[in-house]
Parts: sequence; C-alpha cells; structure tokens
Amino acid sequence: MNLVRDMMTENVATISPEQTIQEAANLMKEYNVGSIPVVQHGQIKGIITDRDITLRSTAEGLPSHTPVSQVMSTSIVQGNPSMNVQEAVDLMSENQIRRLPIVENDQLVGMVSLGDIATNEKFDEEAELALTNISIPSQPEM
Repeated sequence: MNLVRDMMTENVATISPEQTIQEAANLMKEYNVGSIPVVQHGQIKGIITDRDITLRSTAEGLPSHTPVSQVMSTSIVQGNPSMNVQEAVDLMSENQIRRLPIVENDQLVGMVSLGDIATNEKFDEEAELALTNISIPSQPEM
C-alpha cells in the first residue's frame, strides 16, 4: 500500500499569520508554488494562495503590508501521513484542492500535491481524474 508519507514533500515553506502578503508572494515566487501553509508554533492556522492574495487583497485595494491572517483561508482540509494515496486523492477531489497539508500530532509535517501523485505511475490516472473534478468551473457570483 502506498502511503502519503512516501510521496509528501517534507521541507515545506511556511509563513506566520503576522507576516505580510508581500512576504507570502515573495515566498511563492522563490519556491515556485501557488500556496503556502500559515503556521504558528508548528500548527497550521490557515493557508494562503496566490488566489487569496489576488481576490482578497489586491482586488480589495489592501496594501502589500497587510498581514497574511487577514486574507488567508482558514477552513483547512488536511490529511495525515499514514493515509493511503487513494484516500488523499479522494479528499482532494471532494474538496476541489490541488495541495493537501499533511498533519501529524497537530504539527504540519508535509504537503502532498496532485503533481506529486501524478508523477507516480501507479496513480497518474487517479490524479488525472481528481484534477478533472477539481477543474470544473464554478459559476461567477452575480
């Protein structure tokens, strides 16, 4: 059985809730990622995405020194290292997310992405199906 712990990235770039959205954007650029877990004392408090920065700060005219805590997503879907990869794919698909923070004993221990799963030949079909489900467009709010 393939477990998430065998595929997850362990050295995850994180940011604290007090840091600025500009710092978050710079970390995303530096690590070439679209989301960063917001962590305080090893515990995940939220996640900030490039989309959060665009829609919740830039579009609202907030300054670049706005704290991450004001624009981060706080409803966090998370997995654990001992879940199997199919469970992770299902969870990501159900919640329409591409990256899953991995938590053990209330501490962030890694991150797994659909890309991590897709590069594993055993799971490329599952990742493709999950991506199809995640990529279904939502209707714009009117």
